[in-house]
Amino acid sequence: MRNLLYGAFAGAFLSSGMALAAVSQEEAAKLGASLTPMGAEKAGNGDEIPSWDGGLTKAPADYKDDGRYVNPFPGDKELFRIDQSNVEQYADHLSPGQVAMIDRYESYFIPVYQSRRTATYPDAVQKQTVENATKVELVESGNGLRNYQTATPFPIPQNGLEAIFNHITRYRGGSFTRNVAQVTPQPNGDFSPVKFTEYFTERVALDDYDPAEDPNVMFYFKQAITAPSRLAGNVLLVHETINQVKEPRRAWLYNSGQRRVRRAPNVAYDGPGTAADGQRTSDNLDLYNGAPDRYNWELIGKKEMYIPYNSYRLAGADLSYDDIIQPGHIDQSLARYELHRVWHVRATLKDGERHVYEVRDFYIDEDTWQIAVADHYDGRGNLWRVAEAHAMQIYDANIPAYAFETLYDLLSGRYLVMGLTNEEDTPYEYGTERSSREYTPAALRRAGVR
Repeated sequence: MRNLLYGAFAGAFLSSGMALAAVSQEEAAKLGASLTPMGAEKAGNGDEIPSWDGGLTKAPADYKDDGRYVNPFPGDKELFRIDQSNVEQYADHLSPGQVAMIDRYESYFIPVYQSRRTATYPDAVQKQTVENATKVELVESGNGLRNYQTATPFPIPQNGLEAIFNHITRYRGGSFTRNVAQVTPQPNGDFSPVKFTEYFTERVALDDYDPAEDPNVMFYFKQAITAPSRLAGNVLLVHETINQVKEPRRAWLYNSGQRRVRRAPNVAYDGPGTAADGQRTSDNLDLYNGAPDRYNWELIGKKEMYIPYNSYRLAGADLSYDDIIQPGHIDQSLARYELHRVWHVRATLKDGERHVYEVRDFYIDEDTWQIAVADHYDGRGNLWRVAEAHAMQIYDANIPAYAFETLYDLLSGRYLVMGLTNEEDTPYEYGTERSSREYTPAALRRAGVR
């Protein structure tokens, strides 16, 4: 067991309007050589982390091409588990939040499996990422990108802002539909699911894509509540802008009871998350989303860490939500953790800015640029909430994704799970064709019909 800190990187100071240059051609030449096309280290650690060999690109024989991603490693066995009896031995490979969860709940443990570097992206995305390395720049005090259209902008990050932008902008499939559930259990484990149909399309993936139209938009997102009946028909529409300081996120809500569409400026920062019973902020979704301007971002460095990975068991169609949801946390016996290298990025609230989280520590998987774990501290410096994203590779489309994400409240004993698909019909559908007309405020009323 080793705990390697791969160099410390100070957060960049970006004065107003200043652009930070992309990396040199010499540095970029490492992509596809010693580094993967996405910027991860190809080599393993000679112990538990294997070298990257291209990722998982072949579906298992029993996959039915139906959006239900069966486990490609059914024979893998749990190697050991980290619990209250041995957490100090492994603490260097965990976040403080993960340690706190183990300390709080005797039933919470981390089951460790063989590490498998299954992550990969489509060839076109990898190629574009390599091109981005020498041309994409941070501008507007780091709140925007120059020369960017798609893929990962900074495969060799120089500061915390670049690393978090890699997560925010990462390729998620171009255009897809998913049917998911969100639950916010009471401390005793009781819950009532809220169900959503979500539509996501990158601007460059629109059927009627026009490079000159909406150049500051990254993607379009529509979220329709389908259950329970008291909420069904409510729809959220978001035009996600790249530079949200120059042009704030555009958001609208359709209220089915009032049959009206209204602007929704609070769908950002620490505004309340949709139907989340106060258990998450708007920017908690996807472990972090939206404008980075309220925080100073520091790239602490890279380390080896046990993170949720290849979490196909948690997405299994043979499980019900009752099987997964328990008092205090999900059933950890269904989870899978592996040792991987992560970038540690710290966000500290700027002087004069407001947010319920004073400090946030993000641990970003080097192979996918997905945040794997996030610790959140309140204004008094106390550890408050712990997020984990249970990752899995969409092997028929070469897309890293989440089986679902969790957000645990250490103070109240409650938690949230977003992205459950076990009981849903047609969980994922990738490659859907959509036009810009489907993401207009005028389209909300049609989407909100019960």
